[in-house]
Amino acid sequence: MFKGGNIGVFDSGYGGLTILKEIIRLLPQYNYVYLGDNARAPYGTRSFEVVYQYAAESVRKLFEMNCNLVIFACNTASAKALRSIQQVDLLQLDAEKRVLGVIRPSVEALSRFSRNGHIGVLATRGTIASCSYPLEVEKLYGADRFKMTQLACPMWVPLVENNEFSGAGAEYFVRKSLEELFASDAEIDTIVLGCTHYPLLLPLIERFVPAHVKILSQGQIVSESLANYLLRHPEMEKNLAREGKHDYYTTDNAALFEHLGSVFMGHEIKCNRLQIC
Repeated sequence: MFKGGNIGVFDSGYGGLTILKEIIRLLPQYNYVYLGDNARAPYGTRSFEVVYQYAAESVRKLFEMNCNLVIFACNTASAKALRSIQQVDLLQLDAEKRVLGVIRPSVEALSRFSRNGHIGVLATRGTIASCSYPLEVEKLYGADRFKMTQLACPMWVPLVENNEFSGAGAEYFVRKSLEELFASDAEIDTIVLGCTHYPLLLPLIERFVPAHVKILSQGQIVSESLANYLLRHPEMEKNLAREGKHDYYTTDNAALFEHLGSVFMGHEIKCNRLQIC
């Protein structure tokens, strides 16, 4: 009996769970395999070459686990490795499979939300250094459609992963970053949370952002983009399993992943440890 393949969701750690959560909410019928490369996290401070190596190894592992489609729920991997994997590795691994990222759907959504074209991007140092958001904006809209202001927030991920996203320390660093962002461009009317950890800081972020400013969290955007992709590619959709199964894997401590992953998902999860290479 044909059971079809899985949808893989990959991140360097926990943050991609905010993407997976929204994907499951919108598309609960499919089977999902989540892989967090926690043993080699964080990716944000690593070179393009190293991120590409790690991401490519993770894609191969997910393909081995019967994933026909892999979502890079990681802005750093999307920025530093996705294009090379799509254009080079897929031809060698399996030309029938696909790997998608989070940056393009986020950029495509800007035209629906921004009224004045002033955009703020909050992300890791690696994503900011790659200039992937401004480059993707220019590719899709041209050089003059949006004014992009980028800011790296290096303390935000450690706050989230240490379960400190509501205390005084989190408040200080969130306020400090947002004050710096608006000091660079007071006309910003749309902010992209360009790291999948950041939605857990959303209640704090909203406290320090003017009420008229739209805050784009990638979970909803990416999940809607995936649903649209599957509608446009029935040849891919028909080969996906529909058992509603969710499997979680980490390259580090499975018990720790279960603990923190349950915070991200909003319910208890079970996780297994695996070795990528």
